[in-house]
Amino acid sequence: MNHPRVSLEQWRALVAVVENGGYAQAARVLNKSQSTLSHAVSRLEELLGVKALEVIGRKAQLTHTGRMLYRRGKALIDEAARLERSAARAAAGWETELRVAAEIIFPTWLLLECLDQLSGEQPQMRIQLHESVLAGTTELLTAGRVDLAIASSIPGGFVGDPLMKVRFIAAAAPNHPLHRLDRPLTREDLRGHRHLVVRDTGVQPASDQAPSVTDQRWTVSAKATSIRAACMGLGFAWYAEDIIRRELDSGALKPLPLIEGAERWATLYLVHADPDGAGPGSQRLARLLRERVLAMPTHVN
Repeated sequence: MNHPRVSLEQWRALVAVVENGGYAQAARVLNKSQSTLSHAVSRLEELLGVKALEVIGRKAQLTHTGRMLYRRGKALIDEAARLERSAARAAAGWETELRVAAEIIFPTWLLLECLDQLSGEQPQMRIQLHESVLAGTTELLTAGRVDLAIASSIPGGFVGDPLMKVRFIAAAAPNHPLHRLDRPLTREDLRGHRHLVVRDTGVQPASDQAPSVTDQRWTVSAKATSIRAACMGLGFAWYAEDIIRRELDSGALKPLPLIEGAERWATLYLVHADPDGAGPGSQRLARLLRERVLAMPTHVN
């Protein structure tokens, strides 16, 4: 077997220099001397027979080959960190803390019931719940900040299984001007009214996926705020049907009779941050979620 010539510390030095914009900045972050990092990167280049970095002015920049080395080196470091976390979880048994991300379009009541059952079985386990939107869920997974995610898409490098389909319906308060038209509605009818949108929680949001139907828009940070605004007659929105079930049943919200686009569908996926190293708590919650979703009377496969 051929043994790697480059050490993990040398790869870590290269990644740190790139991500922090130079040797001095990386030295402060890693609490190492600048000369130590410079020697590590130089040794890496010598062992591989390539030039990874070139200093232009006061900033170290990647060469064409260096960009490939950085990507692969970062992946190697991330995998080593995942391996260590998996070993630690295996040694400790049940996790002391479970970190979960859930897209806000997933039924809150169902998620809370599953978390309550898990906590009943493992009362000492702490739960961290991130209620996320679009790119926010992806960023939590890729940054290693959650163990399990209910996501509207599967980020590159991860695997996941479909959990449920979500039906969105256009809705507004019964006294909203759109309902007072008392006829089937067209896209043109929407243009003169306010669209309520929940903000993407990502630091780098995904492209705007809200349907562009009007220039009048309020963007808010919480689904509860959007629902409250709609109930007050302040606008309309497409909502996941299950999260406004109470408002629909009470008559606080009423589906808009759109000729086209009255409903939309999305798929939610269950994604483990590290499937091979998933702890018993993460696996148990995943099973509970699947069981509860399958038992929902309105569940669509």
